[in-house]
Amino acid sequence: MDERPTLDTLLREERVIRPLPQFTAEANLKPLSLLGLRERAEADPLGYWEEAAEELEWFRTWDRVLTDGPLPERRWFPGARCNIAYNALDRHIQTPNKNKLALIWEGEPGDTRKYTYFELHREVNRFANALRRLGVRKGDCVGVYLPALPEAVVTMLACARIGAVHAFVFAGYSAKALRQRLEDCRPRVLVTADGSYRDGRVLRHKDVADRAVEPGPDADAPLAGLPMVVVRRTGADVSMRSGLDHWYEALVREERKECPVEVLEAGDPLFYLYTSGASSRPHGVVHCHGGYMVGVHRTFHQVFDVKPTDIFWCTADPGWIMGHTATIYGPLLAGTTTVLYEGHPNYPRPDRLWNIVERYGVSLFYSTPTTIRTLMRFGHEHPARADLSSLRLLASAGEPLDPETWTWLHKHIGNERCPVLDVWWQTETGMFMVSPLPVSVVKPGSVARALPGVQADVVDLDGGPVERGEGGFLVIRTPWPAMMTGILGHDDAFRACFNRVPGVYFAGDLARLDEDGYIWVKGRSDEVLLIAGHRIGTADFEEAFISHPAVAEVAVVGVPDPIKGETARAFVVLAPDYDPEDELREQLLRHVREELGPIAVISGITFRESLPRTGSGKILRRALRS
Repeated sequence: MDERPTLDTLLREERVIRPLPQFTAEANLKPLSLLGLRERAEADPLGYWEEAAEELEWFRTWDRVLTDGPLPERRWFPGARCNIAYNALDRHIQTPNKNKLALIWEGEPGDTRKYTYFELHREVNRFANALRRLGVRKGDCVGVYLPALPEAVVTMLACARIGAVHAFVFAGYSAKALRQRLEDCRPRVLVTADGSYRDGRVLRHKDVADRAVEPGPDADAPLAGLPMVVVRRTGADVSMRSGLDHWYEALVREERKECPVEVLEAGDPLFYLYTSGASSRPHGVVHCHGGYMVGVHRTFHQVFDVKPTDIFWCTADPGWIMGHTATIYGPLLAGTTTVLYEGHPNYPRPDRLWNIVERYGVSLFYSTPTTIRTLMRFGHEHPARADLSSLRLLASAGEPLDPETWTWLHKHIGNERCPVLDVWWQTETGMFMVSPLPVSVVKPGSVARALPGVQADVVDLDGGPVERGEGGFLVIRTPWPAMMTGILGHDDAFRACFNRVPGVYFAGDLARLDEDGYIWVKGRSDEVLLIAGHRIGTADFEEAFISHPAVAEVAVVGVPDPIKGETARAFVVLAPDYDPEDELREQLLRHVREELGPIAVISGITFRESLPRTGSGKILRRALRS
């Protein structure tokens, strides 16, 4: 734990940026109101979150807001009955939002589809009925291995509607990574696509899914009979197993447009989402209907200052928590219009994202530092040629937003009039946790303060306070509604998140508090890499390397990268009879990408005779990093 750099040498950013008076005047939450909200949340946190819950619709209200007990065991809104899909769709089609655009989708080749809330509601109902016809029932898991298509949105909402649990696996993962996750969650059905378009190429997702369910050399083929629903996107020729594989379009064509919504307990699971920890196996984080929708709805409104006319675009893939919360559930709960784009941000030119902003009049733009840094490389002339006047707020998440990237975003995208917000949260938190609000004073590089109702702190490993300006560990002291309710099949790992520093949630991020109480997040404190905002354990990489016969030992560490924030560097001890040649280095790089997928970004491989170790045999990663 202590081998990562501390924050003592973190560069101090001295600038303070205040919101423009006009923006403050038009904000939903004014500075004085925000101050009162913070005071109310601190004085009566349960009353604060109960008020947030009352903004949504319930089939039965709660017996109490929060149960008693240790932090990981507490549950929100026991006794309540609800359904997040009802709140994301049905609630709106009973209002003037019925014919408002819910979803704008654009494919990489330029094709588009648009759905009003009424139209999206019908599509979700049709597919929900199709899932029921395939035998999916309340509590069953549905695997999702889809690119950024409208059907991804429909699938998630259809599962929620009938009480099934969706387990979304990012469509860039390899067959092995997909198989690991499917074997863990054991879905009744897998929804995938024939392929998708990315950077001018056709990616073949059905082929990957087929390999994932094939019997392994030493496996008992637990996935061999898994039915698949296949979305036809590219028209690629794919293998369809008789009686097991179904075309999505053929299934929904005959289904009714009405589907009764399942009445669920607030604590019923909504989704499993896999994230990397320090162990070699991915863990399925569990989120439930009631608490998740309350936390997401309240914090999405606060951070993005949502107006009825907004067009919201989160560039994240639906397969990540940023896509779940900020592309799908957050915007739809808020009744706004969300944008979904299939392809590469630079295809066919580096102005693709800015062109989309201009054409659809995007007003709220939410991305990752990696995406912004990638676009920065091509200069500011590309956004300068686009009309970005519709933008009124910019935000980033997934990894620390460095001051240089913040400045470029503020100047060249926001024209120095849009607030730029660095938002901290995690797969485990479900909702936004620490962030400036649109009316906040911003320090570039800082995530500012915890949102109302959230108690964040920076402590040492014993849970004690650290001096202002000194490095420590980011923790959350009290329960929040969207907190994960478990880790699928790994109760010990779930409890460990709350036991590392007793009595609090240990986020695993290094941070510091400045003299004004602003939080500055540096990065991970454990052996987890943040590559383009995606968490990948060093153990994931090492397991992939060691599966190659040429590798006897390996250690993987994170190294800074100007675009992706961090990449992996591997130190490999070869098995006998293998020579350290460039050809083998390329072979190992290909092997790891085949094992983990293109998300596995490795900046280099160094062959060594041995690895440095402590007296107890632990690898000295600090020495390798230096």
